[in-house]
Amino acid sequence: MVIVNLQLEMNGIRNIDFLPELSFAASRSGGKGGQNVNKVSTKVELQFDYMHSQLLTNEQKQLITAKLASFINKEGILKIVAQEERSQLMNKKAAINRFYTLLEGAFRKKKKRIASKPSKQAKEKRIKAKKLVGEKKKLRMRWKE
Repeated sequence: MVIVNLQLEMNGIRNIDFLPELSFAASRSGGKGGQNVNKVSTKVELQFDYMHSQLLTNEQKQLITAKLASFINKEGILKIVAQEERSQLMNKKAAINRFYTLLEGAFRKKKKRIASKPSKQAKEKRIKAKKLVGEKKKLRMRWKE
């Protein structure tokens, strides 16, 4: 378990082999393909039971639960569907690629925002603009004689 986490931090999520824990289901897809659509099951549904995964830590499982909630069904299984391509193999590759991309996004930590201060030149420019507006308003005033 510790080795997997070190590997995740050093090399990224794509170097971990999740294939033994993934299951695939094929069915007929809609869309382009002509008669091929009616005959061949090209749509691929990838299923990953992340809560029972041996490759993920509890912290990673919580991140998946929080960040990928729209891909998780009531049984707690992460589902990804691919049906863009005309072949089952290409859709399977697309589903696996999307799976790794989603996990990378879920495990990516947001950078802390560092507040910046306006530069000296920016402050001077702002004050100069304010003075110009003030001068313009002074010129609009009526003179009392």
